[in-house]
Amino acid sequence: MKIGTIKKTEWPADKVERRLVAELIPYARNARTHSDAQVAQIAASITEWGWTTPVLVDETGSIIAGHGRVMAARKLGLLDVPVMVAFGWSESQKRAYVLADNQLALNAGWDSEFLKIELQDLKDVDFNLDLTGFNEGQLANIFLEMEIGNTDAAEEWAGMPDYEGLDPCFKKVTVNFDNEGDFQAFFRLIGQKCTDKTKSVWYPEKDQRDLESTRWAEDEE
Repeated sequence: MKIGTIKKTEWPADKVERRLVAELIPYARNARTHSDAQVAQIAASITEWGWTTPVLVDETGSIIAGHGRVMAARKLGLLDVPVMVAFGWSESQKRAYVLADNQLALNAGWDSEFLKIELQDLKDVDFNLDLTGFNEGQLANIFLEMEIGNTDAAEEWAGMPDYEGLDPCFKKVTVNFDNEGDFQAFFRLIGQKCTDKTKSVWYPEKDQRDLESTRWAEDEE
């Protein structure tokens, strides 16, 4: 990716001012959506920490970045909020930044080990983890993964009831899950991938090209 030279000019972030929420105009073609649940999360964040990131607008008050925050401000009944004005941006620059502001954040990743440590430390001091933005299923998944750790899947399955199925070549058990986190953790435990079309799996994993697996798959159709 080619990176250009930064011009010595006044940046939008150099100046922050207050503007009435009623005067801020949402971008009609904003491709980013904000569910009621997410707006509620943003509102809870503002209640906890205050307003930490100004809304970015153009000279006319049209919102370039911060639609979700403005929706949360309305939900909280705030009359005015901090804004920054992007002076002199072309229409193309503004439209592109509406996309970039959201997508660039999505391109970041997580260091899973540090994430687990941070969440566990916050949990230990009874901090409200809902404020971190992770939903209940995601948190359950992360903490379950921590509990599993380096569990040996074979040891976990040792001692399972032995019984004869319809086909002597394999034995079958149905596993039910309380939530999405448990479901995902199970597949990590057995070291296999799950998809929307996954109905059954082999454990230990078998080559689906072998005769027994092929026959079983056909019988299951």
